[in-house]
Amino acid sequence: MINIRSFRDLLRLFFIFKREVKITVLVTFIIIVLGAFLLPNRFESTALLLVKPGRDTSTLPIEISDRQAVVIPSAQRDPILDEERILTGAPIARKVAQQYLDDLSRQPQPGGVLGTIKNALKSAVEGIADLFRGLLQLVGLVEKQTPVERLTERMLKNFSVTHVAGSSVMEVSFTWNDPQVAQTVVKSWIEQYQQERAQTLGRKSLYAFYEGESTSTNQRILGYKKQITDYLNQLGAVSIEERLNDISRNLNNLKGEHLNTTRAVASTKSGLDTIQNQLNSMKKEISIGRQMSLNPDRQDLQQRINAKQIERQEMLRTFKEGAPPVRAMDAAIANLQALLRAENATVQRSENLAPNPVYTRLQNSFADQQASLSRLQTQAAQQESQLLKLEQDRRQALALEPELARLQRELSAAEKSFALYSDSTEKARIDRELDQSQISNIAVIEEATFQPSRIFPKSLTMLLVAIPLSLAVGLLALYFFYLLDQRIHDGDQLEERFGVKVWSSLQDLHSHLPQRNSAFTASLYRLYGVLPLKQVAERGLVIGLTSARHGEGVSFVTGHLRDLLQERGHTVRVDGSPNAAPGEIVLLEASGFFSNQEAFVSLREADLIALIIEAETTTVPILQNALSILNTAFKRVDGIILNRRRFGIPENVLNFMARIRSPH
Repeated sequence: MINIRSFRDLLRLFFIFKREVKITVLVTFIIIVLGAFLLPNRFESTALLLVKPGRDTSTLPIEISDRQAVVIPSAQRDPILDEERILTGAPIARKVAQQYLDDLSRQPQPGGVLGTIKNALKSAVEGIADLFRGLLQLVGLVEKQTPVERLTERMLKNFSVTHVAGSSVMEVSFTWNDPQVAQTVVKSWIEQYQQERAQTLGRKSLYAFYEGESTSTNQRILGYKKQITDYLNQLGAVSIEERLNDISRNLNNLKGEHLNTTRAVASTKSGLDTIQNQLNSMKKEISIGRQMSLNPDRQDLQQRINAKQIERQEMLRTFKEGAPPVRAMDAAIANLQALLRAENATVQRSENLAPNPVYTRLQNSFADQQASLSRLQTQAAQQESQLLKLEQDRRQALALEPELARLQRELSAAEKSFALYSDSTEKARIDRELDQSQISNIAVIEEATFQPSRIFPKSLTMLLVAIPLSLAVGLLALYFFYLLDQRIHDGDQLEERFGVKVWSSLQDLHSHLPQRNSAFTASLYRLYGVLPLKQVAERGLVIGLTSARHGEGVSFVTGHLRDLLQERGHTVRVDGSPNAAPGEIVLLEASGFFSNQEAFVSLREADLIALIIEAETTTVPILQNALSILNTAFKRVDGIILNRRRFGIPENVLNFMARIRSPH
């Protein structure tokens, strides 16, 4: 467990696993170099076959053109796949393998030192494989195979046939350890394929079959036509589609007219109601002349008021404004004025009456609307009866339409079949002649090629990428080592992971440096600063230093801590009584509590318990187990001291990095 924070930590990780990474890089480099020289060579021979369109490579329906120049891809299947399946079939491969064992395997072995080494290795590997195969056959795990069967499987693995979708060209490829043998195998394979295909596709004449099918198909066509004619006569039409279209068009038009008629009936009824309401609210006679005159009563009242006002003016000469006679006169004048206001200014003396012309016109319009309503209602009733008749005709046509459609489809299919059978009679005769002459529609447009350049292994490429690929594998191995390493190298993540404070990390003291270096001294002073020294003067301090296993540096840490405390003027005692006197510090050594049961007795009286672990030796599971045991026994662990922490990067590398970073 190491914390990666900078490039220096990555360098440190590399030097920690330097030996493993070197071995990984070296082994990878050796494997690549040996593979470049010792891997068996693979040579490829290719050929191109053109599948010319014919009856055997066409999918139904047969096209009108007899022998097309380009194969039209079928939506049902690709006919080239059938040819590929025949070409890669086991029967052809078995014949080629038998021929190889009989003739082609007698090729001379390649000479040269490298060829001899490869042949020797190949023979050794084949011998071991035969021995292992014999053992498996002996115990019944695999079935016994003949050399021809094993060679057939091997050839099928190295043989491939491909074609581009929509193309009529098949590309044949075969890889082997010798270019001449590969070329010969491809030639033999194509020859065996053509012979096998000619035998497989051989057939007798189909003329009689096509003639009988044509006759039966013709009878079915006549029967279908008679049934269709009967149904159409029943409907009184020449076509079910035209009949349905006519009925639908008439229905749509009639429904539109019926809707308009219904709207007209509703609007006419509404108009009649409106006219009736107007007639009810209108007078039958109107006044054509009146004679008017002034109202005599009003004139008489006005004269009396004028006389009273004259009298009042004469009374004011004798009486004051508020005198009773004056008030009585005012009341009389007010009464007369009220009567005057109640009277009209004019009165009618005579009036002439005549019939109302508007009322007469409304009566005439009402009669016309009633007649129109009767006509519209009669028209709507006739339209409804016509709609019912059309609906019946439509239901009848729809009931017969599926049967007519079925008969029409069968008639069309029968007519197409009749045409195909008629055309196939001559094709059957042509195919019979082709079969007798063994003429194939498979053309070899490129013979088996001889390619002396190997396709595997690419030795030069392998040698060029050997070093970078080895380094990449080494880096990958370094990453896996980092993931799998459970050793504790630093104390950075211990407190976060285990919940126990890390008091200090003590650097490793090299054998040629007996004195403490500055980093080690700083770590000791950090440990010294963690201790609660304020309580020493009052009641002393007991520190228990323990470790899970022996040899993790308990005595080493105790000795250096004792020397530091004594240098700082403290009274220090190591082991002995676990009780500390005031002003005294007691250091208890309790190493290896995994195997030393007395360590728990010593730690029982300790004020502080510190667990010492050794860097690059103690693992995470061991530390977790140790903390669990101490927490179970004492319910606490006050701190962890990481001993013998190694930086790992050589001094010369650090000096080199310092020179690079330095601006001068």
